[in-house]
Amino acid sequence: MNRRSAGPTLKDVAAIAGVSYRTVSNVINGRAPVSASTRERVETAIAEVGYRPQLAARQLRMGRSNLLTLSVPFLSLPYFAQLAHAVVGAAERVGYDVVVDETHGDPERELRAARGFGTMLTDGIVLSPMTLSDAQLDAARGTTPLVVLGERIRGARVDRVVVDSVVSSRDATAHLIGSGRRTLGFLGTVPDASSGAAAADLRHEGFRSALRAAGLEADPRHVLEVSAWNPASPDGDYSREEGYARVRALLTGGRGDAGLDGLDGLVCANDLLAIGALRAFREAGIDVPGQVAVVGWDDSPESAFAAPSLTSIAPDLGEIARLAVASVLRLVDDPHSPPRVEQAPYRLVVRESAP
Repeated sequence: MNRRSAGPTLKDVAAIAGVSYRTVSNVINGRAPVSASTRERVETAIAEVGYRPQLAARQLRMGRSNLLTLSVPFLSLPYFAQLAHAVVGAAERVGYDVVVDETHGDPERELRAARGFGTMLTDGIVLSPMTLSDAQLDAARGTTPLVVLGERIRGARVDRVVVDSVVSSRDATAHLIGSGRRTLGFLGTVPDASSGAAAADLRHEGFRSALRAAGLEADPRHVLEVSAWNPASPDGDYSREEGYARVRALLTGGRGDAGLDGLDGLVCANDLLAIGALRAFREAGIDVPGQVAVVGWDDSPESAFAAPSLTSIAPDLGEIARLAVASVLRLVDDPHSPPRVEQAPYRLVVRESAP
């Protein structure tokens, strides 16, 4: 039986470049000064023979992989796709590559990420959990540096990067009140003990806070709860379909003008819910913003192209990514560094749905 020939070796490169194999090793690993002309000869020889260093062994010797892992629930959702793009860019600027892991909100997959993956050679992990509790995260954490994104985890001793959901939702609600809206609703509360939609209660709290400050109160009929999250069907949570269904149910079950029951402003916990709501209002012949103004959260790419275009809270994804990567690398350099909570900025982008 013929054996496959081995690939080119360090000594093959050294022979072509006319240097010692130790010099080749120094060029590859950056362990000792090498003249520019020697480096050029070695790099030319590496390209000529197609030599590939034994990366895993080299990484173990150096103690670094220059690789980070980003774990998010669903890359199909605009927010997480944009976030992944931002994290890859932020890591690239400091010399790191990123592996993106899609957990689908599966508790076991999230636990695997929290533990450090075990078999994956990664310097640090950025995790956006959808199902883990503080206690589960604390119990599962491994030694790999870990940074958590978002506000599902609130009490665990772990580095976190957040956008203030309470204050941002309060600002969105205050914008509607400032434009003269007085009968406001909220779309996006979740059933008790439901996973998913981690910031739902915080954004609802911000909504209620703004109403209280203005001396207003929401009609319970205008606080719209989404269906319990079903891992087998992720569309049953913060989706376009769910926003459409909840508003359709409001309109068909209400007693007032086209089922609005006086509703003249709707704060949605994310853009996908808001875009579904816009579709339901449009089908019912309800003018947005003439009869009811709508605000979302995420500033997803399609919000600018909705009909009408959607006013939305825009988290600074670039800053979220920068803070997350910086936090991971701080922990790589100092594993005993005390945990920090970094807060990224946001802004309200005003468009046609709520001018």
